[in-house]
Amino acid sequence: MESKTKNKKTREQLGRMAERAFGGTKLADGEDAVLELKEGWFNVAYCIRLADSREVILKIAPPQDAEVLIYEKNIMDTEVSAMRLVRENPAIPVPQIYFFDQSRDLCDSDYFFMEKLAGDNLIHVKQSLSPETQIEIEMRIGAIVREINGFTGTYFGYEGNSDLRSNNWKDAFIKIMDSVLDDGKRKNVDYGFGVDDIRTAILKHAASLETVTTPQLVHWDAWNSNFFVQDGKITGILDFERALWADPLMEAQFRTIFSDGISDSMRGYGKTSFTHQEEQRCQLYTLHLALVMNTECYYRNYDSDFGYNISIALLGKAMSWLKKN
Repeated sequence: MESKTKNKKTREQLGRMAERAFGGTKLADGEDAVLELKEGWFNVAYCIRLADSREVILKIAPPQDAEVLIYEKNIMDTEVSAMRLVRENPAIPVPQIYFFDQSRDLCDSDYFFMEKLAGDNLIHVKQSLSPETQIEIEMRIGAIVREINGFTGTYFGYEGNSDLRSNNWKDAFIKIMDSVLDDGKRKNVDYGFGVDDIRTAILKHAASLETVTTPQLVHWDAWNSNFFVQDGKITGILDFERALWADPLMEAQFRTIFSDGISDSMRGYGKTSFTHQEEQRCQLYTLHLALVMNTECYYRNYDSDFGYNISIALLGKAMSWLKKN
């Protein structure tokens, strides 16, 4: 996916960044020493082969003058912090961070090098796996996400943006939703619903958020594209940049984008039934996801309308439920 937030660099620049990170080790010879990884939608990422034959992954934050959503402030710092935190739990297969540079002298943005995961991106190989293996993988995904949620914090909201925090989840969530709507207002986004209607729907069900009293680490972006597999087993999970301290029901596993009902990942997580209050929260979080996906299209200039089309369908579905119930 091409996006104007991707901060691409020359081979010479990448070489200097690698030398700093790895004690003077240079890039390997040959064109294939630098390979851009194009699955991501926000940061640019490269697979880098060093002169000593090691392969590592480099991720670079957007340019400092890039237009980003309010909640995306300092999200690379959030990503690195979250990855280092969850590595404390060996049940979460997260890559090791080798080097994180925020000096912005060799590069105009923050960047980090991390371990290259073994295997293939799940989104590319899932259909080639047997139905039994697919079920096992989905169950394991649910279990990994549950382990991530096992970390607890001292506030609700985003590490990288203190304006989007609170000591209670209801206030933090309303701040987060208002920030996305404010982002939309700056770009004259047409959601198909008036902003006042959307805010009314949120406030109608906001009391359900009061039952969430413990801030838990939420990955938020744990889709198939952020898991790697090899020999039918998960080898790693990536992209913690949008992690926040929140309600675990905010996880992707509880969004019915590609199917309805109880999924294998829900079974792996151990959550297969929902109270009315939990359903209210799930619908609010689906609305949040839809608004984010829709709004970011106006900031990124994507070369595909895939995300936009999903966001419109999700938005209509969530708003219909929230207005009726």
